[in-house]
Amino acid sequence: MKEEEYMRVGTTLYKVVNQPCANGGYEKKRVVWNNSTLRQDYGKNYLATVPKYDGFCTVPNHLNYQKEIEGFLNLYEPIEHKPQQGDFSHIQSLMRHIFGEQYELGMDYMQLLYLQPTQKLPIILLVSEERNTGKSTFLNFLKAVFENNVTFNTNEDFRSQFNSDWAGKLLIVVDEVLLNRREDSERLKNLSTTFTYKMEAKGKDRTEIAFFAKFVLCSNNEYLPILIDAGETRYWVRKIMPLQSDDTNFLQKLKAEIPAFLYFLTQRELSTTQESRMWFNPRLTHTAALQKIIRSNRNRLEIEMTELLLDIMSNMNVESVSFCLNDLVTLLLYSQVKVEKYQVRKVVQEVWKLTSAHNSLSYTAYEFAPHRECHYEPKRKTGRFYTVTKEQLTAI
Repeated sequence: MKEEEYMRVGTTLYKVVNQPCANGGYEKKRVVWNNSTLRQDYGKNYLATVPKYDGFCTVPNHLNYQKEIEGFLNLYEPIEHKPQQGDFSHIQSLMRHIFGEQYELGMDYMQLLYLQPTQKLPIILLVSEERNTGKSTFLNFLKAVFENNVTFNTNEDFRSQFNSDWAGKLLIVVDEVLLNRREDSERLKNLSTTFTYKMEAKGKDRTEIAFFAKFVLCSNNEYLPILIDAGETRYWVRKIMPLQSDDTNFLQKLKAEIPAFLYFLTQRELSTTQESRMWFNPRLTHTAALQKIIRSNRNRLEIEMTELLLDIMSNMNVESVSFCLNDLVTLLLYSQVKVEKYQVRKVVQEVWKLTSAHNSLSYTAYEFAPHRECHYEPKRKTGRFYTVTKEQLTAI
């Protein structure tokens, strides 16, 4: 059989080629061909032997892969690894390094990728300001496991309107992510939960396909790699520590253990059950690293309001503070923070999600008292006040 392979999909003839890559491997591509060239190369009867399909489909399956499904050519690529019992200690050490105390959750993530590839999963974001942490090694390991169903994107690829090269993949990974625009964040969140997506290539009509891609992002910025709002549950952020040793052959050792690792995943029992559309209960994947990014995304006024109220609690030795909007405006202006009442209302109601008392009631307000050692003095007032606790402010 000849090395090259031809196929007709719909009314279009394709030649399957292996395009050499810089790393020494190959990338499989379908190049549009024409009938006359095929006849010149192989004679007029060869065209009749070319496989014919009605169209393309994208159906992921790692254990029972089908190249053709009811006359349609499956664009999802098979993976070459065959599960086989054995040792995978190097992969185990990588998983423990990346997921730490959430190791079992990390194993669940890999098991779901392998056995339930259409299941929605959280956006993984690995962050560390330090070098030599193993973040890129983890991305390369994912590529080695799922092969052509993993694509490395840049920030520009993600923003491009043309997405035909990554819309049908299992994993979309970005090594140095910096998606700090609001539209980037919204697009990423929407893609992580959508079931269909419009695929678009240059010079071709947009077509709707099933979308099941998961995102794994890495960044050296621990504070603002991407905009994440308070209450966001779609991100799983892990801070990665530096590696204790540097093994230049580590990736090769990982690749050798993949069949044993996949066998383990087929035998392992999940440590979690589905509790959300992205499988995991959000409280399980909530981390201090996620909270750091959320806090860094807060606007300046919110930070000033938080610091002011925490200062009052600390000086007056109380766990909560009640206030009307005018109370806060006065305190902020006294602290030389220029602010309008509507701005304070927006933070209190839309960001902190606080609701005021239903009726005008008596409460303890606090005013500046420079002559006092604690700088504040309590004063009884009446109004439809809000109440916020120290626990709420430190959790935001």
